[in-house]
Order: sequence, then structure tokens, then C-alpha cells
Amino acid sequence: MRIPLAAPDVTESEIEAVSAILRTPRLSMGPKLEEFERAMAGYVGTSHAIAVNSGTSGLHLCMRALGISEEDEVIVPSFAFIAVANAVRYERAVPVFVDIDPQTLNLDPQRIEEAITKRTRAIVLVHTFGCPAALREIAEIARCHHLYVVEDACEAIGAEYDGRKVGSFGDAGVFGFYPNKQITTGEGGMIVTNDARISALARKLRNQGRADSCEWLQHEELGYNYRISEMNCALGIEQLKRLDAILERREAIAREYQRRLEKQADLELPAIHLPDRRISWFVYVLRLSERFSGSHRDRIVQEMASRGIACGRYFAPIHLQPVYRSQAHRCMNLEHTESIARRTLAMPFFNRITNEQIEEVCQSLVEVLGNLRSKSQAAH
Repeated sequence: MRIPLAAPDVTESEIEAVSAILRTPRLSMGPKLEEFERAMAGYVGTSHAIAVNSGTSGLHLCMRALGISEEDEVIVPSFAFIAVANAVRYERAVPVFVDIDPQTLNLDPQRIEEAITKRTRAIVLVHTFGCPAALREIAEIARCHHLYVVEDACEAIGAEYDGRKVGSFGDAGVFGFYPNKQITTGEGGMIVTNDARISALARKLRNQGRADSCEWLQHEELGYNYRISEMNCALGIEQLKRLDAILERREAIAREYQRRLEKQADLELPAIHLPDRRISWFVYVLRLSERFSGSHRDRIVQEMASRGIACGRYFAPIHLQPVYRSQAHRCMNLEHTESIARRTLAMPFFNRITNEQIEEVCQSLVEVLGNLRSKSQAAH
């Protein structure tokens, strides 16, 4: 693709920082790991940070650390990346899919309460596309029903709610650093928490169940190899230093898309500003109007691709995925999830996209939409 959907932003100084690690004897579980964890805890405002090899691993360790087990129920959105439900299934617990708020695309607090049963143990909220969820309302529901709250902030580093960084509100939060994220470590994730017990257990579990005080072949827990390398951490440290500038740039890109597309009647654009929230722009996802179907959206993706422009469909609902046809789960009414998911269209969005590229993307999209309208009118 001439204009990709996403692209990492790695500088020469960051390449040098990674290369420097290869000249040392510590390629894993070394000083860069500790430095990255301190930097993330300080940035988010939590007491502890535990680096792991992916956001998915972080979500899984949260389930284990909170004692989620077989037949427990965990409330999650279906309009999300599949890892949020898979982490629940890894522990043989039951994901309960709850509908989303049509504006923020996050869990709708009004729908959560009706999904709670005596088996419900936790809520995993996703800050979808970097937009903070309704943390105040969800925290109150969790308090009333004695439920754990895990923030899936994998798409939302730097986002804020009531002036606090997301990830710092729940029992634990998880960030992801895949190459399409705001900052990247190549592969990697981070658990943040103010709970010393969760922190200690997550550290054991990521390293084959070893305690810090144990000999290398002494294991206290049934753990995993969820370690992250020193090279990944070195890249993360340097990227984190640029995060504020990166977030400003990504907001400017979102505003540029908004300016160029706001007069298109067939498009529903994402909110640029919401009360009490700072959005961390992970992607720019618009919606086709309700007159269009999923097949229309897929034809737009194909036509844009033929012009060398990558677009995406974020997200395909988890409960409709082939793998979940045979997995134990429970669905509430998901009318917004299913309606919106058929019409979402992710635009190319990355730090170094130029205004000229944005202009080409928008102009091409308007042309493709016009062609679709003409064909639709001719058919009738």
C-alpha cells in the first residue's frame, strides 16, 4: 500500500538505544526492564508497573492475579479486539458480552447492571480507540456489586479521565505496545496497579512462577514465559520520552481528517472532544450512515485498496467470530455493537502521515462514496 493503515515511528536515537543493549551481557530481565517499569508507573501515576511481552499477556495475568476461575463471569465488550475475551477464556471463565455506548463505543454503564449475576466477578472495560470509558459510573457499579475492575488501556496510553491517566482507576490496567500503537516496543505490554499483591503475583507469573528471591530453577507458581526483552524495554523507554509530542501530533491528524470530512452527509465522524476526557488517538474510525450496509463498507475498503490506500474495519464483534461459536459465553442485547460494527471504517493513521496523504485519502473516499451512491440510485 502506498498509504498504509498504520506504521511505527522509530527514530535513529531509538535504534541506537536498542543496538546498545546488544553490546551488553543482559538481554532479558535486566536494568532496562526496571527502568521502563519505573517510567511507566511514574507516567500513569500508579505504585507498580510490570512489563510483559504483550497486552494480551497482561490481561491474562490480571485474570490470574484476581483469582478469576472456571465458571466465573466477566463482563466485557464485544466491540473490541478479541484478546479481551480470550484472556477470560484462558482461565475457563465466561465472557459476558455487554453493549456499547453509541457515542464513545465503550461499555455502556446502563447495560452493565442488567448483566450482573451471582457469578459475576469482574468488569474488563476497554478504552476503545483511545477514548476513556465512563470510569466514574462503572467504578460505582463495581463498588456496589463488589466486582474487580480491569482497564484495558492497550489503545489508550496518555488518555485522561477527570485529569487522571487511564489505567490508574481500576484494580489493574493494561497497556499494549504493538507497532500500530501510539508508542511501540515491537511487541510488549505493561500491567499497572496500586495493589502490591497483584504486582508481586504478576511478576512471578510472567517469569515461569519464580519469585524474585528464588533460585532460577525454583518455582512457586504455575507461571508462563511472558517476559519482555531488554531491547524491547530500551525502545519503550525512548518512545515514552516522546509520548506527549506524539499525542499532540495524532490529535492534529484527527482534526485534519475531521476538517476535510465534516461536510460529508453519509459519514458519522468520531467526537474530537468529550467532557472530562482527553482522547489518546489510536486510530481514526468513522462510520458510514445507516443507509449503508456491511457489504457497502467492504466494497469501499476494496476500492480504496485498489488505489493503494489501506482502510480497516474496526472492530468485528467478538461474539460473531468463528472461534466463539464453540466457546462458552453469554450475550446481552448487542444492538449497537452489531449495527455500528457493520459500518465502521478506519482511515490510515500514523505519526508520519502527511497532510498531502490525508488529502488524497479523503478525496478518494469522497469519490468512492459518490460512486456507491450513484450505483445504488441506478439500482432503484
